[in-house]
Amino acid sequence: MNIYLIFTSTRSVIKAEEYLRSHDVDCQVIPVPKDISPECGMALSIATETRGRAESLLIESGLEVRVHEPAGRRAPLFDLLSTVEQGGCSAKLPPDVLFDALGRLSAPSDPNLLVGIGTGDDAGVYRLTDEIALIETTDFFPPVCSDPFDFGQIAAANALSDVYAMGGKVLTAMNLVMFPASGIPFEVLHEIVRGGHEKVLEAGGILVGGHTIADYPPKYGLAVTGVVHPARLINNANAEPDQVLILTKPLGTGALVAGQRLGQASAADYQRALDSMKQLNREAAEIMQQFQVRAATDITGFGLLGHALNVAKASGVSMEIDTTKVPALSGALELLDAGCIPGASFRNLSHVEESTDFAPDLSYSRKMLTLDPQTSGGILLCAPADQAEEILAELVSRCCASSAIIGRTTSLLRKHLVVL
Repeated sequence: MNIYLIFTSTRSVIKAEEYLRSHDVDCQVIPVPKDISPECGMALSIATETRGRAESLLIESGLEVRVHEPAGRRAPLFDLLSTVEQGGCSAKLPPDVLFDALGRLSAPSDPNLLVGIGTGDDAGVYRLTDEIALIETTDFFPPVCSDPFDFGQIAAANALSDVYAMGGKVLTAMNLVMFPASGIPFEVLHEIVRGGHEKVLEAGGILVGGHTIADYPPKYGLAVTGVVHPARLINNANAEPDQVLILTKPLGTGALVAGQRLGQASAADYQRALDSMKQLNREAAEIMQQFQVRAATDITGFGLLGHALNVAKASGVSMEIDTTKVPALSGALELLDAGCIPGASFRNLSHVEESTDFAPDLSYSRKMLTLDPQTSGGILLCAPADQAEEILAELVSRCCASSAIIGRTTSLLRKHLVVL
């Protein structure tokens, strides 16, 4: 059983998490209902048996904390999953349709545009000076879970991830809100934007405004601005042959969300999926910069293979992916085996099939895992071979315990992707 450590501010939560992890105390940032903590919407969840050591360490660090022992998970104000058939990044347009529409646009010629729409990258990047480039991105989608606060956190983490995939730091964010004028309690809207606000603060950014329209089903996300040094930009066109592929989060959020909607996912497995979607890729970005990684992408609605294909095409390389090494969320493979597969997975397959060699003995569930649409997924990074193990160790110890080496890049072969 876990208990909550309650603090008076988000900054205190972040400081406490860093301090406890540096002393090998496992903890997880979680949302907290207002009736438990009116001051701060975030807390740390720790195992009951580590309570004494955690409290001693936090007193030593000078942080004020109180302990809450939850009696059980509260029912949401309103079940947001009741409003949608597909939510999160599963609701994206099929990649073939999207790329066809964008491909008809004329390519900008501004020399300060470092990353535009041409390579299907995670964000746009515009150079302001020799030392500052702006990262600009936006992302929003329908509900991916029942609880409004959880939904706000996940949607925000997903939008912020684009900045981290480019190796940047978050500066500001603006809310994008689509919510019906009647039919859903307005307290639900408050909880959604409160969740997003807390995640922006956790990212070190500032929420500066936004825009709302009346719409059903609800949708929420952010427009985000970040910064990066132009010489330290990470993008999807910088991969080189003989690099090692590292994935920082397990796959399977699409299957688990679908399983939750159908009543087939276990509560524990679904909660782990929510926790994964709420986790920022902030520390992964810092580690990439620490080791001068220059090619990466975050994994969202097009699945691992869809986003890997973008990198391979933009960089002119092939990627070999060993599906037995790809980490999966608990319960995801079992749900895929049972046929609990989001429709977006088949759209993703249609998009990558022509560019992919699938091994004939590849298991069906492993194949569909690589096509599973992720919401707020991890980072796929291309690491120099001589640093890959060191980068992996840093990821596992600091932030991403499920990180794994899943393949390698090669010179361009007959197909851009080889899936084993």
